[in-house]
Formats: sequence, C-alpha cells, structure tokens
Amino acid sequence: MTAPSDQSITELLKAWGDGDQQALENLTPLVYKELHRVAHRYMADERASHTLQTTALVNEVYLRLVDVRGVSWQNRAHFFAICARTMRRILIDFARSRQYQKRGGDAVAVAIEDALEVSDQPAVDLVALDDALNDLAKLDPRKNQVVELRFFGGLSVEETAEVLKISPETVMRDWKFARVWLARELSRKEA
Repeated sequence: MTAPSDQSITELLKAWGDGDQQALENLTPLVYKELHRVAHRYMADERASHTLQTTALVNEVYLRLVDVRGVSWQNRAHFFAICARTMRRILIDFARSRQYQKRGGDAVAVAIEDALEVSDQPAVDLVALDDALNDLAKLDPRKNQVVELRFFGGLSVEETAEVLKISPETVMRDWKFARVWLARELSRKEA
C-alpha cells in the first residue's frame, strides 16, 4: 500500500471543509497514523502515571475536529498544524485541571530539549511552557506560530513556511529567536 499523496489529502480536506462527510470518512484512515505519531511524541515525555493515553489524545482531537464546519483547509500541513494546536490545548487543559485539583502538586511535564532545545533541564512544566508561549504570542504572534508548527506540529521548515506564507529563512530566524526567548522566560519563571 502506498502512502497517500499530499494532493489527495488536500483534496479530501477541502471536500470535508465544504461539508462532504464522506470525505471525512475517507480522510480519517489516511491521516490517523501521522496523528498517532504526533500524539505519541507528545505523550512520550509524560510521566508514567499520566492517565491520558496516545490513542485517547488522537480520539479527543478527532472529536473536537469532527464538528468543525466550514474550515478552509489549505493543505496537509495546515491540517496537522491545527491538530497539533488542538493536542496542545487538550494537554494544557488536562494539566491545568490536575494543578487545580492538586493545587500545583502534579503538573504535567513535557521534555522539550530534543526538539526545541530551550532548556538544560530534563523537562519543562507544560503549563509554564504554555504561559511562556502565550506571552510570546503577545510579543510576536508569528514567532509563536512557528514554535507551534515546528515543535508541536512536527512540521518541517518548508512546511511551516508554506502554512505561514513566509520564506524558510524567515522561519529559521523566528525559530532561533523563539528558542532563545523561551529559554530565558522559562529559566526566569523557575527562579
């Protein structure tokens, strides 16, 4: 079985965005493996006792997206960027509810040193990272989008450039700035 082309996925996304439910049924098996891979990357750095599993995270994303109407999906990269953002929101909501329940005693930690190289610490509090990203979004929304697409969405420099309609060089400049800025913010919040 050959991998589906970006073109076929884009066509199905556009048809789904136009209200074709059969397109969604045809799309789901084509993107499930990639969604599971992205979710697994998120969940791989979670503590062993985390109650949310990879498949459950993918299913929750599906449930949130299935009711979305009239989205003008640009392409495969745009779809996975939205899915990654949705996964991030789900995990942040989960972490915040755990902190609320435990008064901050059991925050979800996500290791980011491999992909983002923001901190020398082995793991970063997901809520602190979300807060820092929200601050970055206020300072420079595009740099925040670059982090979301590259780190959370797993998109390449080229795919990120395509989604944001900027050059790959601009993506790299934003990426480098964001990494340094986030490292500073996270280390300041730890102090």
